[in-house]
Amino acid sequence: MHEQLPEIATPETPEVRFEDFGLSPDILKALSAQGYTHPTPIQAQAIPIVLQGRDVMGAAQTGTGKTAGFSLPIIQLLLAHASASMSPARHPVRALILTPTRELADQVAENVKAYSRFTPLRSTVVFGGVDMAPQTATLRAGVEIVIATPGRLLDHVQQKTVNLSQTQILVMDEADRMLDMGFLPDLQRIINLLPKQRQNLMFSATFSPEIKKLAASFQNNPVTIEVARSNATAERVTQTIYKIDEDAKSEAVAHIIRERKLKQVIVFSNTKIGASKLARLLENDGVKASAIHGDRTQGERMAALEAFKQGQIEVLVATDVAARGLDITDLPCVINVDLPYNAEDYVHRIGRTGRAGASGDAISLYSEKDERLLVDIEKLIKIKFVRSELAGFVPRQRGERSDRAERGERPDRGERSSSRGERSERPERSERSSSSGDRASAPRDTQSYGRSNGGSVRREKVDPWFLKPYEPSAAPVSVEADAVVKPTTSKPSKHKVAALLGGMPKR
Repeated sequence: MHEQLPEIATPETPEVRFEDFGLSPDILKALSAQGYTHPTPIQAQAIPIVLQGRDVMGAAQTGTGKTAGFSLPIIQLLLAHASASMSPARHPVRALILTPTRELADQVAENVKAYSRFTPLRSTVVFGGVDMAPQTATLRAGVEIVIATPGRLLDHVQQKTVNLSQTQILVMDEADRMLDMGFLPDLQRIINLLPKQRQNLMFSATFSPEIKKLAASFQNNPVTIEVARSNATAERVTQTIYKIDEDAKSEAVAHIIRERKLKQVIVFSNTKIGASKLARLLENDGVKASAIHGDRTQGERMAALEAFKQGQIEVLVATDVAARGLDITDLPCVINVDLPYNAEDYVHRIGRTGRAGASGDAISLYSEKDERLLVDIEKLIKIKFVRSELAGFVPRQRGERSDRAERGERPDRGERSSSRGERSERPERSERSSSSGDRASAPRDTQSYGRSNGGSVRREKVDPWFLKPYEPSAAPVSVEADAVVKPTTSKPSKHKVAALLGGMPKR
């Protein structure tokens, strides 16, 4: 049984300020240093309930400020036990925040560190893909707040470098994504390691039946906080849909970025190969771009993200696995070069822009084969899109040849694989292992030559007659029984030999 929170004041009513929640002067000082004065709706509802020690089920769109909604009251509650002592025993793990991805864990850790900067509380983050030694040293030195991904946390539990026996508060952030990534068994193991008496906070983009079932398994009469209708997209985000031929999508993205003079944009791709290929195409077009996906090492992904935040990279091409949980302020635009296979991922993608009351643009490209995906998205968010056409990229009619075909060119490998329905990047089962580099299949070992044809190059395969393997004739050759083969002493000419071997090649 979930208790629905009554309507309370929101940021639109100026009388509500962070000071009204009874937060510590040290916390208010940290908020003031970051320019925060009024809480967002999720913060205005969650902070007082968490301060009461109640369990919470919170649903809010990405970018609504839910991290502060749970981290600020957690810091306030833990200040009662805060100690300036250097003894690790005086700094046990009292709050555990679980996130599905490394990037989100790092973002939450940055926020917690910023909000607690003027307090004696210690916090750290642990996730896979990096060396465990520095994490182990920090955990053994003692921390009150641990932000972690499930797989790496269990690694530390197995190594006995973290003790959760005194944990008072458990937070599951992006719970729906953790279930999607297959973390349910890990979550159950972690819950079994915690004290029975504790406060449980769970935040999710949606309240699916699976999420409700998970909440019922470990929460105690939680207060339900929902600041936006389920699967709603941000009202301040302008959504544009362009119908594009499949083999023109990459060029269309480059055109949109040039024409709109976009300087900070995330482009979503369904595949790792597609993300890398598009980033290279944009680089060749003079756009500073980088790709982040599951095959990039954690160091590479974090470096690319930091460069993007600093403006050194203008375009970040990402898969859903890598982009979930990215906290980037003032992002003006996102582009879907591929529509997501899961309609709910569309809500998460466009939630990257239009954050914290700002406006934003979400541009999606789709081809004829993507019509079903677009309809699924419309059903989910209850919006009927206007199908538009991008100038210079009007899709050809069925049976009409593309411009490339008219020039005698073939689509490159990335486009051919995409048109065949290339498999999308699957969420990793655990973040413990990571590989680097993209697999690129080597070109076939065939001989070819270029033949100029009015400025374009047409590739033709050379098929030497003398390299053909011997193939017996399908039709049997009958020889009369009384046929006599007379020996000859004359030397056959080269033309006769060639005729016997299948004919001379035409010059």
